[in-house]
Amino acid sequence: MDRVCWNPIEQLDWKEARKVQEQKLATQLRYLAERSIFYQRRFRAAGIALDAIRHVEDLERIPFTTKQELRDSLKEGPPLGLHLAADPRSVLQIQSSSGTTGSPSYVGLTRRDIETWSEMGARVYFANGFRPGDVCLHAFSMSKGFVGGVPVLQILLSMGVADIPVGADAGTERLLRAAFDQRPNALTGTPYFLLYLGEKAREVVGVDARDLWVRKISVGGEPGGGIPSVRQKIEELWNADVREMCGGTDLGCTYWAECEDKSGMHYLCPDLILVEIIDPATGEVQEVCPGLKGELVYTALEREASPLLRFRTGDHVEVTGTDCRCGRTGYKIRVVGRTDDMLIVKGVNVFPTAIKDVVASFEPRTTGAMKVVVDFPGHSTQGPLKVRVEHGDSVKGGELATLKADVEKKLRDALSFRPEVELVPPDTFEKPGVQKVSLIERVPVVGEG
Repeated sequence: MDRVCWNPIEQLDWKEARKVQEQKLATQLRYLAERSIFYQRRFRAAGIALDAIRHVEDLERIPFTTKQELRDSLKEGPPLGLHLAADPRSVLQIQSSSGTTGSPSYVGLTRRDIETWSEMGARVYFANGFRPGDVCLHAFSMSKGFVGGVPVLQILLSMGVADIPVGADAGTERLLRAAFDQRPNALTGTPYFLLYLGEKAREVVGVDARDLWVRKISVGGEPGGGIPSVRQKIEELWNADVREMCGGTDLGCTYWAECEDKSGMHYLCPDLILVEIIDPATGEVQEVCPGLKGELVYTALEREASPLLRFRTGDHVEVTGTDCRCGRTGYKIRVVGRTDDMLIVKGVNVFPTAIKDVVASFEPRTTGAMKVVVDFPGHSTQGPLKVRVEHGDSVKGGELATLKADVEKKLRDALSFRPEVELVPPDTFEKPGVQKVSLIERVPVVGEG
């Protein structure tokens, strides 16, 4: 019989999983207290006695770790920061973030850390439908130290999946030529780039993407895979099953993934990462239940080089379910957006990804491409929110005014804010590639230096 999960712990009873977490948490805390200058300082400053942290619930006594604190740590203790807890000579691999919310952050990995990242990623890709013997075209960036590059390669090889590491950096033509020549049955990359590849296939290799051999696709790196209209378009272009995954450089390459039910991404690694969902405004830990919205907070449970404790990710998620017919016991989420991207329009929280979802629902009257124009300081405005939307090729003349009104009405009804839509021609915005697609266009504010 075929295995259902990569690791049996994915189906472990939640109470038993909690016991595993508490055992590993105690070990990780002792390790931090002995080896991490960063956390030694924090424990002293907060007056924390580690013997008082016996249960997961006790973690609330410990302050959060923020991205800015990690950047400060990197500056104070180069090259890998004061939060490096392993002998520098044991660090065999260094990865970096994309730096989309600031300067790049660097993360060290020991041999054991590499194995842990590969284990987490194998659970993810298995849930996404990948199996030993598959051949995968690698369309994440292979450069700049991003975790979609070498770490994904290591994950796939550890599973027995053949990887074709062309990478997004090689460009559209090289990737599509590899898809035509090597006949991979699997594909992985960012959703908008894979959508673009699918649209360009006939032009580049003379056949539609659906007539190539790809039948399973794993997307991540940006929220598009969770937008129904985007997923549907990718599936139709490639005639393939599309499933979403996510993770983050600071804790691992990837560790959440959709199964065949495609109703949210499962929490797959309770033995390796402890997850809390907090109210982003108060910092209070929330009880997990369907419909809960909050910010993800991570604690590493089996990390040597750069273990993090109560790391605030800035990722806002919604819990979509707490059980699943696949048998996995980890609850499921979808990503709503990031703290850095959230805008407040007359007191209403608005995420660009939610606007994107509405705009994409108008295809083919729109191309699905859009930008939120932020012409005000900070993240809050009292005026209407400007949204630039690419109209479809076939929309002409008086149809433009009707489309503008329709999009504005649906945005008002669905998201409770007042939009000001500007329609622009197709191909106005940059095409996806190595960099993630930004849904925000910031313009200079008059009077600001």
